Amino acid sequence: MNRLKNIKLFLFDMDGTLYIGDKLYPFTKELLKTIKDSGGMYMYMTNNSSKSVIDYIKKLEKLGVAATENEFITSSQATVYYLKNKYPDEKIYVCGTQSLKEEFMKEGFSLTDSVDETTLIVMGNDTELTFKKLHDVCEILLTKENIKYVATNLDVVCPTEFGSVPDCGSFCDMIYNCTGRRPELVGKPQPIMPELAVERTGCSKEQTAVIGDRIYTDVKSGLNAGVLSILVMSGETTEEILNNSVDKPDLVLKDCGEITKYIKQ
Repeated sequence: MNRLKNIKLFLFDMDGTLYIGDKLYPFTKELLKTIKDSGGMYMYMTNNSSKSVIDYIKKLEKLGVAATENEFITSSQATVYYLKNKYPDEKIYVCGTQSLKEEFMKEGFSLTDSVDETTLIVMGNDTELTFKKLHDVCEILLTKENIKYVATNLDVVCPTEFGSVPDCGSFCDMIYNCTGRRPELVGKPQPIMPELAVERTGCSKEQTAVIGDRIYTDVKSGLNAGVLSILVMSGETTEEILNNSVDKPDLVLKDCGEITKYIKQ
């Protein structure tokens, strides 16, 4: 726990870390207040591309937590950053929610629903998924040469109060089974999101921690970015998963409430 003493920027995963489904964990409000009162900063760093930042602000408000746009770093934002730097002029077919499409349009990207026009596919956590979208993606990948294919994240499941539902990684597995194609990955476990947060805030990597409930996304993203990685056992990860994992977090906590206790010492 002593490694927490230098941390000024806390990058929190959301579902399974600060809340589960539509239920806020009892320690979350005190944790966020304690970080601010101690002079620290926090950002919400989520792989879930089904919602826009505005959607997340509304969700947190319903849970009793006030939030602002600059407190978020999302896989959607990271994908925008990635595409602007690597693929700025493509015709993009978005297999994602309307919120995700609107984020791309707001940033000036050219979107299309036409198989013939598409030069790049973006796969997101599409909670509005239809068979037509899956059909289109498979047709594009199998019939067009030199198609670029990018995924916002590869989470296999998304946690809920009753268990799990499919996430973007599961959709990508379906596409792989049909086409043999795997996408370029942008979100966690890639280091892009923590690195963007460090750049935005001016904090150093030594002052930054990634906190989340998944080893293969949250923890690995922190490790890949060279920041402190903290696993909380309040979400998806079990003791068995932790023990069998090749990637080991720097710290393992029961939940984020332990961070509050440490800061207040």
